[in-house]
Amino acid sequence: MQSTAGNFKVALIQMSVSSDPAANLDRASKKVEEAARAGAQVVCLPELYRSRYFCQTEDAAFFDLAEPVPGPSTECFRELAARLGVVVLVPLFERRAPGLYHNTVVVLDSDGRTAGMYRKMHIPDDPGYYEKYYFTPGDLGFCAFRTKVGTLGVLICWDQWYPEAARITALKGAQILFYPTAIGWLPGEKEGNGPAQREAWRTVQRGHAVANGIYVAAVNRVGHEDQRGAEGIEFWGSSFIADPQGVILAEAGGEEAVIYADVEPARMEDVRRTWPFLRDRRVDAYDGIVQRYLDEGPAERADEKH
Repeated sequence: MQSTAGNFKVALIQMSVSSDPAANLDRASKKVEEAARAGAQVVCLPELYRSRYFCQTEDAAFFDLAEPVPGPSTECFRELAARLGVVVLVPLFERRAPGLYHNTVVVLDSDGRTAGMYRKMHIPDDPGYYEKYYFTPGDLGFCAFRTKVGTLGVLICWDQWYPEAARITALKGAQILFYPTAIGWLPGEKEGNGPAQREAWRTVQRGHAVANGIYVAAVNRVGHEDQRGAEGIEFWGSSFIADPQGVILAEAGGEEAVIYADVEPARMEDVRRTWPFLRDRRVDAYDGIVQRYLDEGPAERADEKH
């Protein structure tokens, strides 16, 4: 095995969220300090950590929760990152311009500078998850951010179901892929479909780790939340960190927790030598992947020739 120089410890903050943005900011900053004291060099918060999950309903008043960049979240964690010497991933509701909003993660390096920013690309619109009403799809593409600690990829929640997003981020050199998340069960779902839904969520992300030879870290919120007449969502927590073979290194249950794991670049190298999926990609044969749907398959085309 190669030298382990360059290893770094990551922490995921699994937390419940109140209706008070200032209190959420204060609690999150204290948890980042806790993680740094425990030796974490990269700390990630859950999606939209400053407020309850407002996308359960469509209500223009919730746009008041958005903040600019720079703004309260980035300035608080910029000071904290520099003082503690840690990289902090800050998910926030970004007010880019009047009437233009994004679901965003700002990556703050360990000296407090901005290493980069990712805007959520895949925006859901489902019962209880009316995000298209609030968020403009991201326009920064899929990125890997070089920090003083390592190279980090960031995607957000609904992005976690798309192998294309994980692949491109891995191809750009990410050593670990973070997924800040807000996901849970709607009323009536848990008893019949709950275990299958959560296991599908875990499985698809572990698959991204395996297919790309990359670490994956998913950080969720916990607790039951409702918004202005909505029945509410029970956020299932279950944050986890998986290695490049999909092995779970650390995981949380359904309560608040901070979990930790080490990222080892040499482990990535070993796995990719054994399972050289990137080497064997047929990049000459993937044109169809950029189409919405292929109405005519190979069998139909072959029939036309006879």
